[in-house]
Amino acid sequence: MAGSNSAVQQRGGLGKFFRGVKAELKKVVWPTKKELINYTIVVFVVTIFIAALISVVDAIFAQLFNTFLHFVG
Repeated sequence: MAGSNSAVQQRGGLGKFFRGVKAELKKVVWPTKKELINYTIVVFVVTIFIAALISVVDAIFAQLFNTFLHFVG
């Protein structure tokens, strides 16, 4: 009996789910075009900065590793 009851709940639940999604999307405060452009620029700048930082740290560790190998070998 529980199986047939859960099937009914799932069918009704799916419609209820989508109605809930639609209601929640109406509550969203979407960014303006200017805000969206500013956020996108910030993401690009931070991404480039982090990539450069990782590159510098990688170069430093590579040099240290090569120096270590020179002394050991």
